[in-house]
Amino acid sequence: MELALQHLASSVRQAPPSCGDVRLVAVDGHAGSGKSTFAGRLAGALGGAPVLRLDDVATHEELFGWTERLLREVVAPLRRGHTAHYRPYDWRARRFGPARALPPAPVVLVEGVGAGRRALRPYLARLLWMEVPAEGAWRAGRERDGEEQRKFWDGWVRAERRHFARDPSRPFADLLVRRARGGDPGGSDGEYLVLPGPAGTAVTGDSLTEGDGPSAVC
Repeated sequence: MELALQHLASSVRQAPPSCGDVRLVAVDGHAGSGKSTFAGRLAGALGGAPVLRLDDVATHEELFGWTERLLREVVAPLRRGHTAHYRPYDWRARRFGPARALPPAPVVLVEGVGAGRRALRPYLARLLWMEVPAEGAWRAGRERDGEEQRKFWDGWVRAERRHFARDPSRPFADLLVRRARGGDPGGSDGEYLVLPGPAGTAVTGDSLTEGDGPSAVC
């Protein structure tokens, strides 16, 4: 229901700024849980809010070791009211590409595994967690990416388990995004419910049911 999504967007807009004048909103969850799709729909409801995808920040060598670089290249400039610049990682070429600008918009979304990590939480206006069990999300991701990515996924799952064991995000989530019915975790069908999370600091007033679109890797 588009009105429900607009209600969520409205609640985000009304949140106090958290990173300078920016409301930084994280969408976290297991790989394959549909974070990219949901963040894209929320960004649209926010009138085209910028989205920083952590797939562009992580690298083969730093699946989760990018915290200091993100704080330096993105968070620090946004806090000062400046446009941030980061270099998206090319997973095929295994190198960073040309710099990309991220303006200090009223709302900026950060989506990806680890978006709600301890070091970023002080700068977040909202933390949303995709409420999809790990095994189901990973299975959907493996099926989507095919046999050629099998080795990568084996390493990724081990790294993700270690990350969330050391630095869990879900206990600090303001909202849980749960699939209401049908479809694979990150698939193209089914609906969402957005419910109060363990942190309990942000509620939408209504449950959100929204159709889903194609998903991305994380």
